[in-house]
Amino acid sequence: MNNLRLSRGGGGTHNNTVCTWDLGFHHHRHQYTEGTQKHTQVMEEQGSLQQIGGLIESSFNSCYTSWVYEALDELEHNFTITDPTISGHPIVFASNGFLKMTGYLKDEVIGRNGRIFQGPRTNRRSIMEIREAIREEKNISMSLLNYKKDGTPFWMLFHLSPIFSKHDGRVIHFVSVQVPILRRKANSEDGNRWQELVLGSCRREVCSDTVMELARCRALDSFIDTDNRVLEAEESCEASDSEKGKALTAIDNIMSVLTHYSELTGRLVCGNRSNSAVICSLTSALHISLGRIKQSFVLMDPQLLNMPIVYASDAFLNMTGYNRHEVLGRNCRFLNGPDTDPKAIGQIKDSIQSSQACSVRILNYRKDRSSFWNFLHISPVRNASAKIAFYVCVQIEEAVRNGVTQGLSPETRQLGTVGAVKVAVRTLSMTAGSSRS
Repeated sequence: MNNLRLSRGGGGTHNNTVCTWDLGFHHHRHQYTEGTQKHTQVMEEQGSLQQIGGLIESSFNSCYTSWVYEALDELEHNFTITDPTISGHPIVFASNGFLKMTGYLKDEVIGRNGRIFQGPRTNRRSIMEIREAIREEKNISMSLLNYKKDGTPFWMLFHLSPIFSKHDGRVIHFVSVQVPILRRKANSEDGNRWQELVLGSCRREVCSDTVMELARCRALDSFIDTDNRVLEAEESCEASDSEKGKALTAIDNIMSVLTHYSELTGRLVCGNRSNSAVICSLTSALHISLGRIKQSFVLMDPQLLNMPIVYASDAFLNMTGYNRHEVLGRNCRFLNGPDTDPKAIGQIKDSIQSSQACSVRILNYRKDRSSFWNFLHISPVRNASAKIAFYVCVQIEEAVRNGVTQGLSPETRQLGTVGAVKVAVRTLSMTAGSSRS
């Protein structure tokens, strides 16, 4: 490509030659800059993948023994397990049957959201219903058109079930079982039209949850449907009683394995939220919303005894070195150590007792017991009824704070994080209130 551009610009006068060299120089400099940027981007992505990999491993190790992987692999069902507490609600386990059905490799699925299996003919209303079921932490079963890795569409019975912690009632995972739906073969003319419109169309993934994206998808759907009644008939594909029975059997078998291997760790899981458990105040929808905030922060619930942490961001876990299960349910005092100033601790207590925000510089300790100066900002977070639902604690390490020379100041980023948390809590509490009314 570069030689082509040089030969095109060369020849003629001296000015043309100079111009050609100048364009080539800038082109190569642009290539170098672009290459450097791509290299940096690749390195960042690799670091992000390593970080997600650690979180995924912790997602299972915090609940089950390592033998659970082998036991799940022995099941013949097609299913995935996702973790709503990790940013992006990624897949943390995919069965061999599911991988064979979709044509993906395990490394191509683990760590990614289930949107990768959607395509141009996936019903948008069904996707919204699944998202609503996740927000409400309930079971849902429906017929759904998904796509294999090679772009081939296929109908399946999609059954989603939450997995609860028996101790505190919070949702820790979702199990998604997929049972292929066997359909009657359409006549050759309809089949040709189906292949021409669907298999011949460019596959695209649903990468946005915005209203604009959904509107664009619906416009595309209506445009195709108006010229093809076969696709409208395909939208109402229903699973048989036998296929529904297979999905329920799969859920029972998967839950049996998870329950058994959680008993060995003492952190029991179950398929139904126990009435005797302390109900966690964070819904899966709030987990997903908070997961989009990249700053280091935790949420504490003042309604629970000892004001425990009920949410910890990925950045907080990276900064302190703790795993999520080592943080949740504990008071923030575990970060203090022998040289932590009692006056700073007293200032934090006073602000909480007076329901006021405060900022304090405090010496904290990581899991490896190395110390760091923490610029901590604490603020009450109120729900839609103006009641304090949580306290948010935003942390910035002093070394990072002093190294910031451009962009938003650390204090501004802290206030921005507090604002984002408040919006998420108020919005979802308003939604929950309206859905119950």
